[in-house]
Amino acid sequence: DIKMKVLVLRITLRASWVHSLKEKRMVLLSLTKRLSNNFNLSIAEVDDQDIHQSIVIGIAVIGVSMKILEAMKEKILDFIEENTDAEIINIQEEIESF
Repeated sequence: DIKMKVLVLRITLRASWVHSLKEKRMVLLSLTKRLSNNFNLSIAEVDDQDIHQSIVIGIAVIGVSMKILEAMKEKILDFIEENTDAEIINIQEEIESF
């Protein structure tokens, strides 16, 4: 009986050059669309919606092994670092088995 595993990430980014919520939405939309297009994951802004220099995204990924989810997490974090000027300032993660 193979158990399903779910990786949940909460990633906080700082976009110090952003000076309006409109600018923030453009950065956020660009990043979330590119992540969705490149990875099989669910993603949403989960906090600090009214703070224009802070972007907090939640990501969920389903897999069958810890090894696969750890590799996926590294690829996601590398992708974020390569595809946005926003700085990752905090990463929280949890893996649940079902």
